[in-house]
Amino acid sequence: MQRRAILQALPASALAFGSLSPQTLWAQGTAKTKLSPKLRIVIPAGSRTPLDELARSLGDSLVGIGLCDEIDYDNKEGNGGAACLAYFIDKYTSDANALLVADSSTVGALSVYKAVADFSRVAPIARLTTNALVAVVAANSPIKTIAQLVERVRSNPKATPLGIASPGGVEHVFAGLLSKSTSARADEPVYVPIARGFELNDAAVSGKVAAAISGYRTFSADLASGKLRALGVSSKRAAFGIASVREQGLDVDSTNWRAVFTGQALTVGRRADIADAIKTATTYDLWKKTLKQNFWDSALLAGADFDSFLDIELKTTKLMVQLLKLKV
Repeated sequence: MQRRAILQALPASALAFGSLSPQTLWAQGTAKTKLSPKLRIVIPAGSRTPLDELARSLGDSLVGIGLCDEIDYDNKEGNGGAACLAYFIDKYTSDANALLVADSSTVGALSVYKAVADFSRVAPIARLTTNALVAVVAANSPIKTIAQLVERVRSNPKATPLGIASPGGVEHVFAGLLSKSTSARADEPVYVPIARGFELNDAAVSGKVAAAISGYRTFSADLASGKLRALGVSSKRAAFGIASVREQGLDVDSTNWRAVFTGQALTVGRRADIADAIKTATTYDLWKKTLKQNFWDSALLAGADFDSFLDIELKTTKLMVQLLKLKV
């Protein structure tokens, strides 16, 4: 169930999916000059979502550290981010002052929604953060372990709906991997997409879904109060005082990531300036506070290393969506 194992196990002809050319973008030192008086950050999600918070914290940090004066935020919901990617490509491919934030869920959505637009048509700048997922149930749920959840999904999926953020998203893929980690089932799992974290949390507390999967921040308050119980985290090892799914005997792990892109038509020099500014912005106290509040890990990666990482993510995510038969 590992991404690299899936990638290596399939023929090369199955992997033809928008490979990106490496660019050396990570400048040495820190940005010294203002990028522009005004920047635009396009967000493939609604307000009060993790991507929205990431974008606004990044923008505020760019302003706070003096790399621009003003940020316009452009939220474009639809098809898990696929609609926003097409919008950005159409409108901002040559705009030197426009940025796009995206995450691993945006990648999966492209496959689920069979989008025409893909990430080969934007320029990767930098990966910013990663975080593990956590599977939770209501405090009074009869499900006590991750193994029990998987068995119930296998034996009675209609009575065991799983709350996820969006079709094709990292939570959807992780849930699909969990359901595939045991014997075959008669019916496909039932997934309930709920985009905003507070609504997904409420669905788990109320029992509207049998279990929910999201980042730890989504459930942290009700885990602390005892309204929710954690079954496992998606990291390789325990996190937040919760045993990992892998440590509990299921050969599955998964990580969400979030990154910044810009228009494909921009010069390498402009991309390097943007990458350097992003790097500088991540030293700002507000940015560090946002990571801490959201339980995100700093995972800065740019240039050829990020291109290579992204190429693997694009290919393996598409393959996993197909193998797991994930759909809207």
